[in-house]
Amino acid sequence: MKVAFGLKKAATLCILKHKDEFLLLKRAKEPHQGKYTPLGGKLEAHESPLEAAIRETKEESGIDLPHMDFWGVMTETSPVKYNWICYVYSAEIDKIPPPPCPEGILEWVHTDQLLDISTPKTDWFIYQYILNEQKFILDVQYDESLHILSMKEELSGQLLIG
Repeated sequence: MKVAFGLKKAATLCILKHKDEFLLLKRAKEPHQGKYTPLGGKLEAHESPLEAAIRETKEESGIDLPHMDFWGVMTETSPVKYNWICYVYSAEIDKIPPPPCPEGILEWVHTDQLLDISTPKTDWFIYQYILNEQKFILDVQYDESLHILSMKEELSGQLLIG
């Protein structure tokens, strides 16, 4: 299914953690090629965000989860083709050797290292909300080059960037 230019696509971010570590994907392709991101992907037709999060986790890691915790929503808006509504979920899992992934390389990253690795700027904020067990609604505005113009947490009204 093709989405009209400028319309938002729906996706999930699936954050797997074990204590103070996240199982992150070093992406092999765009968007965010070469950066560390959570697992995730687009919702399929007639699929709920939670169903998509569980499916994407299984497809990308082989990890079968019966449930994930919902944390928030991030809306990303740009004047180019990058426009998303992302439903963010997480699950606490046992620390296992990183399984193979068709989207890149999975690695355990300690929370102390999150600022030292290449990751989308938005993701660092998401990790902090999850570590602080705080729900969120993020509104992110980009320019034509996909640089963040502003990022606001709508529940509190706090401007995080911009």
